[in-house]
Amino acid sequence: MSKIIRIGTRDSELALWQAKTVQSQLEHLGYKTELVPVKSTGDLVLDKPLYELGITGIFTRTLDIALLNNDIDIAVHSLKDVPTILPKGIVQAAVLKRGNVNDTLVFKDNEEFLGAKSAIIATGSLRRRAQWLNRFPTHTVVDLRGNVNSRLQKLNDNHWNGAIFAAAGIGRIGIRPDEAINLDWMIPAPAQGAIMITALGEDDYALTASEQLNDRETEICTSIERKFLNKLEGGCTAPIGALAKIKNDEIHFKGVLLSIDGSKRIDVTRVKKVGEHNDMAEYCANFIIERGGKRLMDSIKNKDKAVNVYSTKSLTEDQRLLFHEKIVAESSDFIKISTNRIHPRFVRNEIENVIITSKNAVESLLTNFSVTELQFKNIYCVGRRTKRMVEKRLGKVTHFENNAKNLANYLVENINGSEVTYFCSDLRLDDLPTILESNNIKVNEIEAYQTKYDSLEIADSVEAAMFYSPSTVQSFLKNNGTNAIAFCIGESTAKEARKHFKDVRVAKVPTVESVIELVNEHYI
Repeated sequence: MSKIIRIGTRDSELALWQAKTVQSQLEHLGYKTELVPVKSTGDLVLDKPLYELGITGIFTRTLDIALLNNDIDIAVHSLKDVPTILPKGIVQAAVLKRGNVNDTLVFKDNEEFLGAKSAIIATGSLRRRAQWLNRFPTHTVVDLRGNVNSRLQKLNDNHWNGAIFAAAGIGRIGIRPDEAINLDWMIPAPAQGAIMITALGEDDYALTASEQLNDRETEICTSIERKFLNKLEGGCTAPIGALAKIKNDEIHFKGVLLSIDGSKRIDVTRVKKVGEHNDMAEYCANFIIERGGKRLMDSIKNKDKAVNVYSTKSLTEDQRLLFHEKIVAESSDFIKISTNRIHPRFVRNEIENVIITSKNAVESLLTNFSVTELQFKNIYCVGRRTKRMVEKRLGKVTHFENNAKNLANYLVENINGSEVTYFCSDLRLDDLPTILESNNIKVNEIEAYQTKYDSLEIADSVEAAMFYSPSTVQSFLKNNGTNAIAFCIGESTAKEARKHFKDVRVAKVPTVESVIELVNEHYI
């Protein structure tokens, strides 16, 4: 044991405490050591760019470079600060027995502000910010940066009610104030409270020495937490919490993903026997992803990106997930629907031929009448979704087409009788009644609902707009120009769009998903 193990560390008080702890334990085992505080990377040279080596962590980068340059033999880190993927050539050598995992609230005077509507809390952590706002949505959270000592000083110097710290950090250097409480309801950062040692994968001497300090229970629990974090593709930019504990040979895990403002929260818990836990992190991450986590992560990643696609119809969560990663999409309903009162005389007797071109007409009919009052012999529809809704709630559909023009042409050739009843909007399609009447088929138009324009002014960054009816095009133009690409659900919509937009594209089939596919094809 004649070789001296050079222990790399940052030069903050907490980092030095952690490095000295490792130094003490190694020397107790008989190894010779030397502390090497590393402050900056300005004078360090590498043969390869940082990105090729996978060097990413803002708090670990300096020590990673020192390891790869052979300026140190091992590096000591707070494990919660270490990226889940280590740089090439660097491996996890050991994890020490874990300390206090909790977050701690340090407050001024007393805790009465916790019951007040207004309070100011300081933290530099998105995870702490999100969980605090989830619990206390009317409070204000301000940013707090710096080492532990400087953050405590800032709390003292400002008119804040409190600030949040890692219990392990303020406890290890002996500066935990009396005015402090552990926040046992707050799920900590993955691997919080644990100290990690890294070394070069080819350095057998450093690895052998470090492995003797490894705490197996801490290694298992922090490994699950970090795999969970990695599966969610999170890091310091996402409000993710995770904690695994071993009790009676069982691993108890809880994880959380929140929106940055704390308004949205997805939790997961799971218990597995030790030894049967290999899929635990993946299961829990998938649980969160499948319950809206992917969309939440995408919104966090894209929070600083400009919106480039706007949908004139509100999209569902599942539909949002279909967009390519290059697309930052927003949506809202550019038309509002209000159902009309339909006089009973219009449905008093059995109607031979009925035309329904939208689900809104179905809703209006069922708002006014019961199914038994609606005696329709033949129902003709536009669109598969309208057809499905009619057959589910009204009755059998005699025939449907994907657009109104095709339906009109079909009826000219195949209708029984010479009259139809068309339940339509106040902004009804022109093609259908025009074609029928020009072929001596009488059209009785009944205004079942009203379509109201309700558009927003979109951002200048929007390059493409998604349209689902001629009305959405008309509404869009009330507040916006025509420079965008118009992605349309069908020919009727495209016909209106071509009057105004230079670049108009039509989906292969008249569904929202098909329009999204068309948008993706443009951006891939």
